[in-house]
This record gives sequence, structure tokens and C-alpha cells, in this order.
Amino acid sequence: MITHTKTQTITTTLSKTPQALRKKRRWGETLIQASLFACGVLSIFTTVGIVFILARESLNFFRQVNPIILFTSTKWTPQLNQFGIWPLLLATLQVSAIAMVVALPLGLAAAIYLSEYASEWVRSVLKPALEILAGIPTVVFGYFALTFVTPLLRAIFGVDAVQIFNVLSAGIVVGILIIPLISSMSEDALHAVPNSLREAAYGLGATKLETSLRIVVPAALSGITAAFVVSISRAIGETMIVAIAAGSGPKNFDLAKDGLFSYVLNPLLSAETMTGHIVRISGGDLSYDSIDYNSLFAIGLLLFVMTLLLNIVARRFVARYREVYE
Repeated sequence: MITHTKTQTITTTLSKTPQALRKKRRWGETLIQASLFACGVLSIFTTVGIVFILARESLNFFRQVNPIILFTSTKWTPQLNQFGIWPLLLATLQVSAIAMVVALPLGLAAAIYLSEYASEWVRSVLKPALEILAGIPTVVFGYFALTFVTPLLRAIFGVDAVQIFNVLSAGIVVGILIIPLISSMSEDALHAVPNSLREAAYGLGATKLETSLRIVVPAALSGITAAFVVSISRAIGETMIVAIAAGSGPKNFDLAKDGLFSYVLNPLLSAETMTGHIVRISGGDLSYDSIDYNSLFAIGLLLFVMTLLLNIVARRFVARYREVYE
């Protein structure tokens, strides 16, 4: 009798339990989820809209200019209907390459120090202090390049060798600008490596430097690569520094007459990048739907394609060498 009563009580309790534990709708979480979804959809539509505008206006440009001429001519003079992209493209690649030479070793070294050597107190102080650089307006960096870095380069290489507006000073300062981006993202990737790998290396007799360079850095390679790609994209798209310090005119050239390293690729001379040209031309009096106006969108589309290809290659690299830890 007692057993039957207990069984009946347990059965009654179990029948009521699903109703009591039924998932309740939490309107706050639902609202947050809907807001996040709306932000994601809005960002996608914004990107699609930007690409659509670039493609539409660029199509108007390519209806008047043969795309083959764009990549075979070495002179960019819209007034004379000369639209060779190479002077602008080479200047952009030069600035980006110089910036990477400056930023990659310094940023990665700072990340290794913060992750592997610095104490928690030092890390909590140095990392925010380093990231302050990212909050300085790029206009200030541009005038810093013009008034400090350029005179320093002229004192080192000679006044006659270094022009007031030059690619080298712009590239150095762009590199300084992106150091916080590389160091912060790389440090996060290094800090996420499990301590068990470090302890295993120490157990085998490795020093702290060997552990950092041979164990931790390879383990965080995917995150470091992502930091490098974001930084390169940032360097390619930088505008105000190159507009102020690099030059305000395309460095047109003729390979049959001009030396490759003495003139074309000489970083001590002035040159105009793709973004710098967009800033300079868009600030003037351009009539809507003119060839000069449409050329700006063609340059913007080329910049978009460059960064897109860079991100595709980087994603493949990250997917291949990514390591997942439990």
C-alpha cells in the first residue's frame, strides 16, 4: 500500500515536472538577439551597397577607357586622357611595404614581450598605453611625418637626395600607426595559447626565448596572420598620412628612359598613392559623371579587389595552419 502510494506520488511529480521546467521566453534576450541579427544584416547590405556603387560608377569609366590601357600605361594624367594606374599602384605598394617592414617586427616583438615576459601589472599598463597610438588622428601623423621624419631623413641621406614630400617618410609613419593594431591582435593570439605547451617546453629544457619563438609563436600563427592581414589592409587604405607626406602628383615614368631604382622605385622621391589621389581630386571641381569623376570609383574598386584578394589568401592560410586546443 505504501509502495503504491509512493509510486503514484512520483508519477504525479514527473508529470508536472516538464510543465515547470518548460523553457520560458525571455524578452530581453530575444530583443538583444534580434538587434544583433539586424546589425549583421545591415552591415551586409551596407557592404553590398558600397560594392554596387563602386561597380556601377566604374563601369561608366571602363566604357570610356579600355581596361587594358589601365594596366599597360605608366602615365596617369586625366587631363590628357592618360589613365595608366601603375604610378599610383606602385606608390601605394611602396608605402605599404615600408610600413610592414617597420610595423611587423616591432609589433610582433611588443606582442611577444607583453604575452611572455611582462607581468600582469606591466601588461595592464603598457598595452593600453600602446593602443593610445591608434586614437591619434591620422592628420597629426601626417604632419609628424612632414615636420619630423622628413627633416630627419634629409639630415641622414642629404637634402638633395630626399625630397620634402617622399614615400619613405610616409611609409615609416604609416608603420608606426599600425604597430598597435599588430601588437594588440598578436598579443591576444599569443595569450590564448595554452600554458600546457609552455610547461611541456620548459620540462624538455627549453629556455623562455626558445619557448616563445619555437612553441608559442607557431601555435598562434593563425591569429598572428590575421593581425598581419588586417594591418596590411589598413596600410593600403591609409589616406591622410600619404596625402600630406608622400606627394600630391603621380610619379609618371617611362621604363625606357627612367631608371627602375633611381627613379621609379626610389622611396626618397615624392609620389602619389591611390588613396592620396582620390582625396586630392575629389576636393576639386569635378563635374558629375565626367571621366575624372568616374576614375575615382575605378581606383576605389581596384583597392577593394586588392584587399579582398589579400583576405581570401589569408583565410586560406589561416584555415590550413589553424590549431584548435581544448
